[in-house]
Amino acid sequence: MPYSWRRYPVMFALFAVMAVLGWRAVDLHVFEREFLQAQADARHVRTVPISAHRGIISDRRGRPLAVSTPVDSIVVNPRQLLAEVDDFAPLAAALEIKPKRLRKLLQKNGEREFFYLRRHVNPADAQKVADLNMPGVDLQREYKRYYPDAEVAAHVLGFTDIDDVGQEGLERAYDDWLKGRAGKKRVLKDRYGRVIEDLGYIDEPQAGNNLQLSIDRRLQYLAYRELKRAVKKHKARSGSVVVLDARTGEVLAMVNQPAFNPNDRSSMRGDWYRNRAVTDVFEPGSTLKPFTVAAALESGLFEVESQIDTTPGYWRVGSNTIRDTINYGIIDLPTLIQKSSNVGASKLALAMSAEQLWSTLDAFGFGEVSGSGLQGESSGILGEPWRWRDIERATIAFGYGVAVTPLQLARAYSALADDGILKQVSFLKLDEAPIGKRVLASETVSDVQDMLAKVVLAGGTGTLAAVPGYQVSGKTGTVKKAVNGVYGSGSYLSVFAGMAPAKNPRLVTVVLIEEPRGGEYYGGKVAAPVFSAVSEGALRLLGVVPDNITTVAEVDG
Repeated sequence: MPYSWRRYPVMFALFAVMAVLGWRAVDLHVFEREFLQAQADARHVRTVPISAHRGIISDRRGRPLAVSTPVDSIVVNPRQLLAEVDDFAPLAAALEIKPKRLRKLLQKNGEREFFYLRRHVNPADAQKVADLNMPGVDLQREYKRYYPDAEVAAHVLGFTDIDDVGQEGLERAYDDWLKGRAGKKRVLKDRYGRVIEDLGYIDEPQAGNNLQLSIDRRLQYLAYRELKRAVKKHKARSGSVVVLDARTGEVLAMVNQPAFNPNDRSSMRGDWYRNRAVTDVFEPGSTLKPFTVAAALESGLFEVESQIDTTPGYWRVGSNTIRDTINYGIIDLPTLIQKSSNVGASKLALAMSAEQLWSTLDAFGFGEVSGSGLQGESSGILGEPWRWRDIERATIAFGYGVAVTPLQLARAYSALADDGILKQVSFLKLDEAPIGKRVLASETVSDVQDMLAKVVLAGGTGTLAAVPGYQVSGKTGTVKKAVNGVYGSGSYLSVFAGMAPAKNPRLVTVVLIEEPRGGEYYGGKVAAPVFSAVSEGALRLLGVVPDNITTVAEVDG
């Protein structure tokens, strides 16, 4: 056959092609495999961050006060989306924004490969976006902080920002403890940018630590309800209530008005989310008199039965006049406290040295932070005794010229309640009472406690603080508020600080109502009823046995 030789070149060519293809296959699968795999991974394998779960904040009984719930955020690769999609109307409709605005937003970030299009969306809206299957658009799992009690515990807890970082309150103070450590994982994405396979963790996320507070959720709500009711009734500007465990210094409740809802960021006004109970100072007025009396007893110059002449109801100190509401005449120290005599307190202070009065106030923690750990806590104001003139010493004796926070005042009263032992306050649940320091002799403490008990009895200024079934004690305060450095007659602070029960106290409560304008402004009329309502509910919730059956019978009758 003349053309049979032609088949050999053809077969040779075919074998050569097959050999080249075989070699190329071997080259790609063996010699260049790692390089090609790396190139494929560079195009489709991505490292994505994994958010960590923030620790739970709970009350002393384990009830949740702050939790982090999983949510989705919409992320986008603007470069890919702009290159592969012309119609943004469906995505804009799912996000409830105008298509033109969406396009401008994408174009503004067109050089980026990662951009948050919407943070923390609800599940229904997230699903709408996912169903579009648009290239470069994906969902990323994150966590959003949720506060079950809303504004009831807002000032204590504070809140986190959109990245779950603590901004205020205990969320900020314990942010390092609560926040988790974010992780990373490798995922395989398709050409649309959607995750089609998890390739495993590079770094596993670590959840934050839980935090158990000393706050009792039941008492917190009780204090919140009664304070809000009083502020509304008296048309007051603001108010605060602090409840401490008298034995341990633990904060059982702390509330303020106005309040805010940390779940609704639109309600967050700076003057609303400030924790007034620890940041704002005020002149405590007559609630400071028990410490003046304690200093007088400790000085050795006075005894409980010592007589103080307050006639004729006023007393001139230099060019200034100190006045009582009426002329109480000659009174002893218990009557001084019960009737709240400014003249009597001033005469005690001027009979002592300035250093003696100052050392007592200093020992009770005035002029220093309480040790709560909250950022922004004020230390109050307690000047140096060598600077005090006679008139300043006299006015400090009944609470003017010194400034405290509600928490400071509650801490000082807790020392009166706990046999003269001053402790640091704590927002964390304690397994046992901390070791405090003695600031007052036991005998003096007992004498002052007896005096404070008479304030709530008939003839005292705090009868509305009485609690059915229990003997309680405390001190009223009605303070003229300085406006532009001048004490006017139109602005007052109504204060009550007390203990319940009066003997072997379990609770210390301070109530402050700022600028009541409902017709009443005396501490015994405005703040004392709040103390009564909070103490009554709290004592029953804590199972404290009634110690004054007479008042129960009177109420039942």
